[in-house]
Amino acid sequence: MAKRDYYEVLGVKKGASAEELKKAYRQKAKELHPDRNSDNPQAEAQFKEVNEAYECLKDDQKKAAYDRFGHAAFEGGMGGGPRPGGYGQQGDFASAFSDVFEDLFGDFMGGRGGGGGGRSRAQRGSDLRYNLRVTLEEAYTGVQKTINVPTSVACDTCHGSGAEGGAEPVTCPTCSGMGKVRAQQGFFTVERTCPACNGMGQIIKNPCRTCGGQGRTQKERSLSVNIPQGVETGTRIRLAGEGEAGLRGGPSGDLYIFIEVKEHALFQREGVHLFCRVPVSMPTAALGGEVEVPTIDGGRARVKVPAGAQTGKQMRLRMKGMPALRSGNTGDMVIELAVETPVNLTSRQRELLREFEKLSEENNPESSSFFSKVKGFWDGMKG
Repeated sequence: MAKRDYYEVLGVKKGASAEELKKAYRQKAKELHPDRNSDNPQAEAQFKEVNEAYECLKDDQKKAAYDRFGHAAFEGGMGGGPRPGGYGQQGDFASAFSDVFEDLFGDFMGGRGGGGGGRSRAQRGSDLRYNLRVTLEEAYTGVQKTINVPTSVACDTCHGSGAEGGAEPVTCPTCSGMGKVRAQQGFFTVERTCPACNGMGQIIKNPCRTCGGQGRTQKERSLSVNIPQGVETGTRIRLAGEGEAGLRGGPSGDLYIFIEVKEHALFQREGVHLFCRVPVSMPTAALGGEVEVPTIDGGRARVKVPAGAQTGKQMRLRMKGMPALRSGNTGDMVIELAVETPVNLTSRQRELLREFEKLSEENNPESSSFFSKVKGFWDGMKG
């Protein structure tokens, strides 16, 4: 029986790109895989046919020869192309198509780059995260903090080797140091992590009794952390080598300190600038005067309130804000006035305010302007 055209087998046109060939193959391989077509006796032969076609066309040299001579390019010693039945020169089906199976099945086949030697017996420890809250004052001045971090540390008994008495690990006899074992399943070979050494490639015949061969134990450590001036919520500080201890003598991971600055009762922060809302009485706002305000360094500043000041009036105190992180710059402090309406008035205070209101009809320009616009709006609606 004559072989079908490879392009026809994959369902693509001659001259298809490598990406188009790969996409077509993936679709066909999934459709025709014998495990999915147990009720189709032809599925195995069709699956092999698809693999044979793709094995040829994915190789630029084989593809060029096939485009020129067809199937004859691989018959009678004209080339080293695929043999009938879908097997390559090695006669190993899984080896011939391992790159494609790896792409299709991912971790099930051991993941990308799974070939080659076993892993190193020593593994780097994990990085750790610690959330640290500081006050705004501490962020302003900088501070030294002591923190307690629960983590894995090198075992004192075996000094991190994992072996009793300092014995050296030996090559795993199950996987011969590869860290993986292979098993034949149907038409292809499956690679799995070696169950004897957990992928390490080495085993410890006499594990340390304290750490069970891990080379590390759980412990809480106290660390001193220097918090620089100007930190803000989201600032990250890295302490190299202060994370989890490595496995069987591997290097330690890093510790990352994430800063959160607490909200302050008086100041609101925006970058390097501070904002402080200061209430002033109606007489002070009307006549002008002075108010005393706090500063983040614990000091006091006297601010002049101009006569006729309204709520929302802002005044700036230069260089009274927050220091910029790892910089010599300092922000400003912005004072925002809030004119306060008196409450719980006495009868005499009410009498004086009513008298004042009668005498101050011309002293409220904003009100006059607003109600003039309102009158114009209503007149326009009537029209």
